[in-house]
Amino acid sequence: MTTTTLHAAGTFKAMSWDEKPYAELEGAPKLTHAHVANSYHGDIEGEGTSDSVMFYGSEGTATYFGYERVVGRLGGRSGSFVLQGAGTWKDGVATTTWSVVPGSATGELTGLRGQGGFAAGSETEVSYSLDYHFE
Repeated sequence: MTTTTLHAAGTFKAMSWDEKPYAELEGAPKLTHAHVANSYHGDIEGEGTSDSVMFYGSEGTATYFGYERVVGRLGGRSGSFVLQGAGTWKDGVATTTWSVVPGSATGELTGLRGQGGFAAGSETEVSYSLDYHFE
């Protein structure tokens, strides 16, 4: 059986960002937790809610990892799915790679698999991409 890979593209905008330190020691790198709500437009239409943990290094960089549940439509199909994201922040740009968590999709999106990501600087609307297929 041949699997057809589809490509999704569009933009998202952070609707809220609540980040708080959860482990700080003087002279040691800071650890934070961020809860973020996003609004998606384009091939993904919907709302996302994410939680990430971040490590801030002393050289002005950060590394982060988290999950985001997206509820809405992808390529005309409705449902929800979870993205696992990992990335870095350096020189004012956050670069994130995504993958759809296997088994996380619901509704018409059941069986969704995929990978993508984004690079976000100071812009308010960030371009994303997601290559995906259904199993």
